[in-house]
Amino acid sequence: MQTVYTDVLVIGAGLAGERVAIEAAQAGFSAICLSLVPARHSHSAVAQGGMQAALGNCAGGEGDSPDAHFADTVRGSDWGCDQEVAQLFAERAPVEIRQLAHWGVPWSRVTPGAHTHFRDGAPIEREARPENAGLIDASGFGGTDKWRACRAFDGTGHGVLFTVDNVCAKLGVEVHDKTEAIALIQDGEMCFGCVARCLRTGELRVYLSKASVIATGGFGRLFLHSTNAVISDGGGHILVLNTGLAPMGNMEAVQFHPTALVPTDILIGDACRDHGGTLLDANKERFLNIREPGDGEPAGRDEVCRRMVRHMRQGGGVASPHGEHLWLDIRHLGAERIASELPAVRELCARIPGIDPARQLIPVRPAQHYGMGGVRTGKDGHVPGLKGLFAVGEAACWDLHGFNRLGGNSLAEAVVAGGMVGRKIAEFLQGAEVTFNSAVIDDEVKRQTERIGGLIRCKAGTENVYKVRQAMRQALDEGANVLRTGTGLAACVASLRETLDRARRVGLKSNGLGVNPELSAALKIEGQVKLALMVALGALKRTESRGCHHREDFPARDDGAWLTRTLATWKNPDDDLPTLEYEPASPAYPLPPDGRGHGDGQTGASGAASAPATARNADAVRG
Repeated sequence: MQTVYTDVLVIGAGLAGERVAIEAAQAGFSAICLSLVPARHSHSAVAQGGMQAALGNCAGGEGDSPDAHFADTVRGSDWGCDQEVAQLFAERAPVEIRQLAHWGVPWSRVTPGAHTHFRDGAPIEREARPENAGLIDASGFGGTDKWRACRAFDGTGHGVLFTVDNVCAKLGVEVHDKTEAIALIQDGEMCFGCVARCLRTGELRVYLSKASVIATGGFGRLFLHSTNAVISDGGGHILVLNTGLAPMGNMEAVQFHPTALVPTDILIGDACRDHGGTLLDANKERFLNIREPGDGEPAGRDEVCRRMVRHMRQGGGVASPHGEHLWLDIRHLGAERIASELPAVRELCARIPGIDPARQLIPVRPAQHYGMGGVRTGKDGHVPGLKGLFAVGEAACWDLHGFNRLGGNSLAEAVVAGGMVGRKIAEFLQGAEVTFNSAVIDDEVKRQTERIGGLIRCKAGTENVYKVRQAMRQALDEGANVLRTGTGLAACVASLRETLDRARRVGLKSNGLGVNPELSAALKIEGQVKLALMVALGALKRTESRGCHHREDFPARDDGAWLTRTLATWKNPDDDLPTLEYEPASPAYPLPPDGRGHGDGQTGASGAASAPATARNADAVRG
């Protein structure tokens, strides 16, 4: 069996993972990134929106500052984020944007003079100052007071990831693609790397490292409808979950995006609404100006999704063979402007539903988009419970986003947190001496070899992995969607417990050899159902509404009881429910809890916001 040594092992080669690797390589350490796909095919590349940073160059961003960005982020999180992390992030974001420009990202630039923008489908004029000519431009994103979303047209993720990957190549960072980590190598105190499976040959490899980083992105493919790529399946979360030593944070905090393209659920980005796009119902009439007065389409994603779902419930949806949807209208922009400013949207519409968005309406619906929860880390990215293990990006609960992520803060977090965590890892590695215990390594390799053999021989049963996965997705779709209730969540938990039992009895129909997607799915399915149970049980126990977590039976935010972060751990692999514990949402509240200033705007009165609940912090919650 091949054994590969490196100073830093990054599991994932998206934007956050490669940004970590750059810092390690610049400090003189060797770095390897493992990736399911070629590096530039990572999910980061499909991000259409911008990266939030308070530069203040554009007409709508005058007077912007990191403090204003911090305030927007905290309000957007519905006071669920770690405010110290939010402050670090907002202060560092402008530095990272300029660093990316230096590396070669083709940011859109300020053109002085009058420009026509749209709000609510109507034109408005803004004047760009001549002294800002050629500086990095920005546009608005829902939920922010200032325009600070720096863009590379509507292909920001593509431009940034390709640039960062170029820097990695220049620094000698290796990317081992078509490689899937299936287990961490750890002795209960220290992480030494992972056991990985080559997706070309099926052979197992051992990767040993002084520091390991989980940077595998989100878990959107647990859901029936998701904008995420098929590789965003929670694989990195499962690696940590299976150790039983480190918690997941706020797994019930799941963001849905209002404009997923029907029928594929591929993302139609916020740029359409920020360019004045409007949502229309079955009668081709606008409704958000009534349901979301003052904010309309540019409101926060969580608020827009709720309004859409309620409107469809009341008969406003468009019937189709692929389920109900609504319409997105950007026809007012005209063909020339759509081609120049929204080329990716134009191409998607032409390729999939076969429409021209300059002349026709775009069919859209809410779909799962982002997980604010993930592997709980400290501010330095370290995963408590295992020395030498770090997490970054969407895979981590750093916790910048709380219960709702602002558009543009995800790509920005990837580079900001990636750089900060990468520098902390370089500090950790200075003088670090690691002794690799061959017995621990051999035991893990043997365990994984036997696990694969058991699946091939159908040792535990013959359940079909794809049917089990569909049952998991259906349960989440019915019970843990945009609008939640106690009854629906309880039914979801019960269904997922049954599905977990089925997941433990999966067996392969194929021979499991070589390139085998069925084996890859089977190796993850039990962990995926456990993650789904963390989502559903956390949502059931949280008897309030906060950001994207909206309980129709508890519609108010309850700061007195629930200004907390959920910590979910699977301490015993044979348990059928996770253990839930709680910690304060933030160590300090420089911006005390208040209303978000838009949307539902309900806050509870069961306790003072300045003294958030702590009585629950050490309490374990089961079932």
